[in-house]
Amino acid sequence: MSKKLTTREEDYSKWYNELVVKADLAENSAVRGCMVIKPYGYAIWEKMQAELDRMFKETGHENAYFPLFVPKSLFEAEEKNAEGFAKECAVVTHYRLQNDPDRPGKLRVDPEAKLEEELVVRPTSEAIIWNTYKGWIQSYRDLPLLINQWANVVRWEMRTRLFLRTAEFLWQEGHTAHATKKEALIESKQMQEIYAIFAEGFMAMPVVKGAKSESERFAGAEETYTIEALMQDGKALQAGTSHFLGQNFAKAFDVKYTSKEGKQEYVWATSWGVSTRLIGGLIMTHSDDFGLVLPPKLAPIQVVIVPIYKNNEQLDLISEKVSVMVSDLRKKGISVKFDNRDTFRPGAKFAEYELKGVPVRIAIGARDLESNTVELARRDTLEKQTVSQDHLADFIENLLEDIQNNLFNRAKEYRDEHITEVSNFEEFKDVIENKGGFVLAHWDGTEETEDAIKEQTKATIRCIPNDSKFEAGTCVFSGKPSKQKVLFAKAY
Repeated sequence: MSKKLTTREEDYSKWYNELVVKADLAENSAVRGCMVIKPYGYAIWEKMQAELDRMFKETGHENAYFPLFVPKSLFEAEEKNAEGFAKECAVVTHYRLQNDPDRPGKLRVDPEAKLEEELVVRPTSEAIIWNTYKGWIQSYRDLPLLINQWANVVRWEMRTRLFLRTAEFLWQEGHTAHATKKEALIESKQMQEIYAIFAEGFMAMPVVKGAKSESERFAGAEETYTIEALMQDGKALQAGTSHFLGQNFAKAFDVKYTSKEGKQEYVWATSWGVSTRLIGGLIMTHSDDFGLVLPPKLAPIQVVIVPIYKNNEQLDLISEKVSVMVSDLRKKGISVKFDNRDTFRPGAKFAEYELKGVPVRIAIGARDLESNTVELARRDTLEKQTVSQDHLADFIENLLEDIQNNLFNRAKEYRDEHITEVSNFEEFKDVIENKGGFVLAHWDGTEETEDAIKEQTKATIRCIPNDSKFEAGTCVFSGKPSKQKVLFAKAY
């Protein structure tokens, strides 16, 4: 099978799907809408997990685990949340199979094994977690309660795409309880900031921080804070959200605490999460027509070394030199692979690691041993250079940092060039249809206008940017007075 990809210009969606499969990140499974995350793809997720988990724990959060199944009565307790996810829920109704008497060798649901209460397969865990918190929280001394869960969830999506939207996906979901509204709001905004730091500092993916419009908020939230990224095709990606839940879940599940003054008070809540969709965002922010381009901080393999030799004697000499290189690099915490497989030619190995987005590739042959050099190729620019073997680990350490910064700056430059301010609806439609990216425009604050713009252009309000200033203006669609500009885009 040819490794050549469809180009982004030919068909961006096809390019993305081919790249995910050919780069060995994931593939479709036997279960409709579900994916198998392959080792290379899962290694990226593990690196994401490790960094996020560290950041969560540094801010006082602890990990726990809650059941996959939610009794339907609990799921229904917070009405807005239940209504928001109802159409995406998978439901367990029976607990046993039996042999089918009409079809030998086949099984059927045992009609006598119907559950007394149906179980919802969690699309999100607020219901089961807040029912649990009722037993954990009695006094102000129990607050704040800062819990995170690494888990899988199921949302029965009709249209799926690997990583971006699947019926089952992996994520983390934080659920916190606080004594005051102020503390909960601080928590919500803190987690938005952590997500932004991770996206920009590790994914090299610039984001806009902002608040969702009322119609775009998480079901059951009073405020939803988001980070929005821009992909290479001009579409936005919601990369992470943090929700201020007010006292909605506390009241639904009767979670109260005794204050210092001896009064019974409802707690204030937040929830926040990112998922394996971040891998999709990573791909679509940096990759090119040759394959993945991975930022060094999240690349499973940061450096690959490919020997070029004619016989085993040359390979032995090269391997001896490479073992020192590998040791020096690993001492600096750099992940390195020496690919000495004799079943593939160097050219095939080069193509494989280019496809897989390894940030730095080193080629070393007999002549390089004589000249004390190596040929070094960087994945972000595809540039090659001859470098001395002396102090190679220091050189590569600096190079990886340069690649990380270059990827961020390149993506930010693209993002900034694709934020377009418009003053009328004709301009709005032209930019959305022909240029793409974010459109900054006045909005009158009504859901009616928001829906009309979406219907006519497929663009939605991505966020009200955190740095958006109140300024009088005229709504781009309705012509009514507007207090501030918001960010629109077509989105995944």
